[in-house]
Amino acid sequence: MAGGLVALFDDVALLARAAAASIDDVGAAAGRASVKAAGVVVDDTAVTPQYVQGLSADREIPIIRKIALGSLRNKLLIILPAILLLSQFLPWLLTPILMVGGAYLCYEGAEKVWHKIHGGHDEHASAEEAMPDEKTIVTGAVRTDFILSAEIMVISLNEVASEGFWSRAVILAVVGVLITVLVYGVVGLIVKMDDAGLRLSQSSKKGVAGLGRGLVKGMPRLLTALTVVGTAAMLWVGGHILLVGSDELGFHALYGALHHVEEAVHEATGALGGVLAWVVDTLASALVGLVVGALVVLVVSLTLHRRKNSGAAATTTH
Repeated sequence: MAGGLVALFDDVALLARAAAASIDDVGAAAGRASVKAAGVVVDDTAVTPQYVQGLSADREIPIIRKIALGSLRNKLLIILPAILLLSQFLPWLLTPILMVGGAYLCYEGAEKVWHKIHGGHDEHASAEEAMPDEKTIVTGAVRTDFILSAEIMVISLNEVASEGFWSRAVILAVVGVLITVLVYGVVGLIVKMDDAGLRLSQSSKKGVAGLGRGLVKGMPRLLTALTVVGTAAMLWVGGHILLVGSDELGFHALYGALHHVEEAVHEATGALGGVLAWVVDTLASALVGLVVGALVVLVVSLTLHRRKNSGAAATTTH
């Protein structure tokens, strides 16, 4: 009896060690995958704060919480099952689907640039004066997040492609939760920085009060800068998805030319080669994103204009 219990305890200890090793493996793989997706995480963090600009302070965190929950649903309930099944049965579909998402990001970025250049302040003035519709804000943010989340999860999937099906599922779920908490935690801190500054500015200590006033004054500039970075990030990420995707689908000309330029810059600039090569890749991706996005904006504008004209003609006829 005692021998049987000892044997049982040995088995339990063995299973516990195996489970601990598996957890360590999952943690390490999740860490590698998260680091690989860091560039898109930065983009996601830069894009999100623009959605709460112009809102009252008491609505900022609730809206960010809703966007975060939408992001988590995107990753765990839609993207994760979809990419796992596609990678298992139809891996060739992942790239075209991702490219469609990249084109959408290019469209969003180019549309923002278009409105900025056109300076449509007057026609949007009444909309800006009114309180933004919370549902519209959350829906738009979650839709954009879907593309960025898909990119993060696919990059992460490529890092753990050699793992078994269930290991991939667990690792990607961990990555999805960690990245969502990281991104929206940082976004929450950013948008509440002015409130923290206001409290600090009321301190009796001059140094603390000065820091608080600096935070309050700097917050609008930071949000404006993040809006610019967010728009650039949409174009960069979208263009990069299209460049890499076209190369994977057999159209090597564009990405091949960019790769040659990167190598030339890397070799010609010595210690700064890696950084400057990255800058070249980023600028080229953003340019591709802007061109593709502008074309999509043009097509959408012409289509909507045609529909409006058709509707107006039909109304006049009746």
